[in-house]
Amino acid sequence: MSDMDQNNSGPQAQPNYQWLSFAYQSLTEIPYDSILMQTETLEVLDLSYNLPYWNPALLGHLEKLSTLILDCNNYTSHVKFPYMDTLTTLCINKNKINNLPVFVEEVRKKFPNIKILSMMNNEAAPSYFNGGSLTQYKDYRLYVISQIPGLEILDDTEVMEKERIQARKTYRLHRVSYSSKRRKEELPIN
Repeated sequence: MSDMDQNNSGPQAQPNYQWLSFAYQSLTEIPYDSILMQTETLEVLDLSYNLPYWNPALLGHLEKLSTLILDCNNYTSHVKFPYMDTLTTLCINKNKINNLPVFVEEVRKKFPNIKILSMMNNEAAPSYFNGGSLTQYKDYRLYVISQIPGLEILDDTEVMEKERIQARKTYRLHRVSYSSKRRKEELPIN
């Protein structure tokens, strides 16, 4: 670093964070001023355990964000995320997500490169911990894996190849039977 660079990095210079946490601060709105100063450097953002539900729309300006943690923030299935092709990890545990197809579609469309999704302790993610059965848990996993084929980890468990195969078989049948039924309905009766 040159002397000139050192002189220009005085108190007015903004620090460049790769990781930023506002967790457990009982915030009522996202501190966009602080966050958006890091648009070119921020990779991990933790906004967990704040109230109330807030709109994450402006987070789309974070050019390098790869991990977003939104645990325990009262998000519902109808949360609207910004498009973020850099995001590979989303943790949204302990929220109020109860409509799996709606939520998974939003995640699939807005985060095309997602590899890790954790949504434990939501109604839409049944497990022993929230009163779900083993069958419900397996079906939940297969559905999510079928809709987000690039997923490597769902909740705290690695996605196995046999699950991918089963997910394709299980949910392909539902789509085929629906489209076959639709085609029959559209055929003219002579």
